[in-house]
Amino acid sequence: MPTKIRLQRHGRKGYAYYHIVIADSKAPRDGKFIERIGSYNPNTNPATIDLKFERALYWLTTGAQPTDTTRNILSAEGVLLKKHLLEGAKKGAFDVEEADKRFEAWKAGKESNTVKTKEQLAAQKQADLKARQKAEAEVNKAKAAEQAQKKADAIAAAIPAPVVEETPEEVAEPVSEVVSVEEAVVAEEVVVAEEVAVAEVVEEAVVAEVVEEVAVSEVVEEVPVTAVVEEVASTEVVEEVAE
Repeated sequence: MPTKIRLQRHGRKGYAYYHIVIADSKAPRDGKFIERIGSYNPNTNPATIDLKFERALYWLTTGAQPTDTTRNILSAEGVLLKKHLLEGAKKGAFDVEEADKRFEAWKAGKESNTVKTKEQLAAQKQADLKARQKAEAEVNKAKAAEQAQKKADAIAAAIPAPVVEETPEEVAEPVSEVVSVEEAVVAEEVVVAEEVAVAEVVEEAVVAEVVEEVAVSEVVEEVPVTAVVEEVASTEVVEEVAE
């Protein structure tokens, strides 16, 4: 009975994983199988392979034919290499110990590469995560600032404009200006008062001069009259003496 090593699909739509089975070549893909020798999950990075190495090697040596996908899986796991080395030992190219030694060297290199690849993928994943978080933080910050601005605008529109209170420094300047204005007014009043007092003194001096002039003129007028009276009296006396 010809046998094949192939994959049997499981899982749901969009997330399929596979069982590696030994089945009759005429059986349906997801039908009856002879033996399950492993599983393959392509949804992880790198893909997860769980394989029974000795059973896979046994079925290969007994003539089971793998499909293209299962051949790649067996090659990645070293089953085909081990089969090739055992055939070379049978032909006498080298002994079984040398075959095992070469296989172990290949396996160590493969594991080292696998670990390195996983580390690189993890670092890349972490870097992508940080970049996404940074971008998301910037977007959230911008949204928060926009919402805060809208809220502030709404509050400013709802509340009437507050009365601006002058600070003490701002009030001090108008007070000094008022004081200076008041001092200027008082100074002007003092000047006006002084001018009025001077005017009054001048008027009084003028009046005094006028009074003095009037008195002098009256005295002058009285003196001629007295002289005339005296002349008349002397004339009468002369006339009487003549008689």
